Amino acid sequence: MNMDFLKRPSIPEDAVQYQLFLVHPDPSDSEAHERFLQRILQNILAEIAPLLVQYIWQHQAFNLRYHPEKGDVPAHLGGVTQFGDNVEDEWFVVYLLKHITRTFSDVAAVVCDNDGQFLLIEAAEHLPKWLDPGSSENRVFLYQGELHILPNRTRSGEVGWPRDSVPAVGQALEVLHSHTESCLAKQPIRSALARRLDGYPDKIQQNFHHAHCYVPAGIAVVLSKRPDLIAPAVSAFYLRDPVDLQACRTFRTFPPDTRVLKSVKFTRCLYAQLQQQSFVPDRRSGFTLPARSHPQYRAHELGMKLAHGFEILCSKSGQSSSEKEASVSSNPLWRGFLESLKKNGYFKSELEGSVGYKDLMTLAESFFRQSITSTHRPDIQNPGQEVMNVLEDASYSLEELKNQEAHLPPEDSDAWLDISPQELERLLEERGGRGVSDGTRKTAQPDEELQEEEAGYSLIAVTKGMKSFISAMSSHEGAEIPRSCLTEPFSFDPDAVTSALDRLLGSKDDELDSDDFEDDEEDGSDVDDDEEVQNGESQEQAGAEELDNLRKYMDEMDQELQSTNISKSFTQNNRAGNKADASKNSSAASRSELVEEEIQPLDLDLNLVSNLLESLASQAGLAGPASNLLQSLGIHIPPDADQS
Repeated sequence: MNMDFLKRPSIPEDAVQYQLFLVHPDPSDSEAHERFLQRILQNILAEIAPLLVQYIWQHQAFNLRYHPEKGDVPAHLGGVTQFGDNVEDEWFVVYLLKHITRTFSDVAAVVCDNDGQFLLIEAAEHLPKWLDPGSSENRVFLYQGELHILPNRTRSGEVGWPRDSVPAVGQALEVLHSHTESCLAKQPIRSALARRLDGYPDKIQQNFHHAHCYVPAGIAVVLSKRPDLIAPAVSAFYLRDPVDLQACRTFRTFPPDTRVLKSVKFTRCLYAQLQQQSFVPDRRSGFTLPARSHPQYRAHELGMKLAHGFEILCSKSGQSSSEKEASVSSNPLWRGFLESLKKNGYFKSELEGSVGYKDLMTLAESFFRQSITSTHRPDIQNPGQEVMNVLEDASYSLEELKNQEAHLPPEDSDAWLDISPQELERLLEERGGRGVSDGTRKTAQPDEELQEEEAGYSLIAVTKGMKSFISAMSSHEGAEIPRSCLTEPFSFDPDAVTSALDRLLGSKDDELDSDDFEDDEEDGSDVDDDEEVQNGESQEQAGAEELDNLRKYMDEMDQELQSTNISKSFTQNNRAGNKADASKNSSAASRSELVEEEIQPLDLDLNLVSNLLESLASQAGLAGPASNLLQSLGIHIPPDADQS
């Protein structure tokens, strides 16, 4: 197998890498190809700008730049986004790529992260058997707004690519372009991806959280101009160290005596990071908090933490005014990007030169700078210097900011921080793809819920599910969960097991197979026939002695176990009657006969269920082997209501 995919540059754990290729490029004219890609780049950015100018990225924005041809990878547009702790950023990138490929039909996208083709992980339960990390390289594309997978070609003339080799990107794009319908992923795979992206682009607004914070006036002005700078400020506070806090002993940039009440827009991830950390400010900082019972305590606490984050950022700016970034207007792509924005109605009805127009222009310039001029190196960006630049260009009145406090919009509820066990269970089920077939969840009536719950933990379903799991064929890669574990009856052939044991232990009526005892080294013609017969007889005798010793050992083990309580841990069928009393007064001579009589068949189903329930009870509601296995089989055991 071609192992070129192992030589790819590694992607950081918290980053997503994406590439946009032309599905039918013209390789004869590389300069024309580059001009065409640059023109598409302008149009793509103008298309997604309305979605992105209001978005707050956790660590790094979606960005694209031109990459020339290198090796067998043709020229393309690409970028890397580090999403930090907010995985939703990664899935928003996937949504953007789907949107781009739907709008620009001659573009195909490839997206991967540290786990490789993570889109396939989302639909793992529906993938064909041949598709695995080793056979998915350069096979998975977002094209025309849908997921496409190059099929497995088993015979010449079929559409696709052989499983045991990795296609070059150009070869894969040719197959994708000429056989688009055949490469379209199966409906269950596409549905699984659609469920994960359900709600976009409206989900962007739902992911925001607005909270009131008492912040220094400078921070209020910065956030009014650049709401996206909230992310590096929260990260600076969240990842602070003692050296960072030295800058917060005295607040030179954002003095606390200028604090005003401001409605701040967070993402839920950023708000949780800021809210959940306990922090006591230095006495010399000037930040004093009211009593916890004070109605504005949370606003004061959040504002204090934010102020520390911004102060740490500015203390790290370390960039002189002569080293400021060049104006975006000097970039040759800016003019085309701006024209595309105007055509798409980005500026709405705002007149050029008005306050609203200028605010939209500021957001567009910031978006353009992050999306084109930044690379995958986060050290290029200097958010502290950006904060200082906004402060230098802004003029504000403390009195006017105070007057705005009476007109702030209401805060959002943060009840989403507290998740009940039932809600967590529902989220895990949806995440696992169970109970959701078409991306919409049906609201069940109470009676229906009760019936579903009873069916979910039927003891018959438990036994059938476990037996189906045991009888399922698995490989060296791990145990496989049966696709329909409750539909096929369990079959067990006792004769096959008995014959297998007989072959292992040997039977008194069967002759020993001399092949089992052949010596590895044979002398051949140097040994005469008599010696061979004698050797064969001696080997047979040695083998018989070994088997007799094994039987004797097992008989002694049975005798020893009879005197223990091990048999009480199994439930037996009560059809042989109560013979325990009769065995108490038996003599030693007839003991072996009574042992044979007392051997009763086990109730396998009852033992299975009772052991599973004991294992579940010992987990005390936490995750464990039994509950995880039953969940994967689609069997839901309710919590134990009997606390005694």
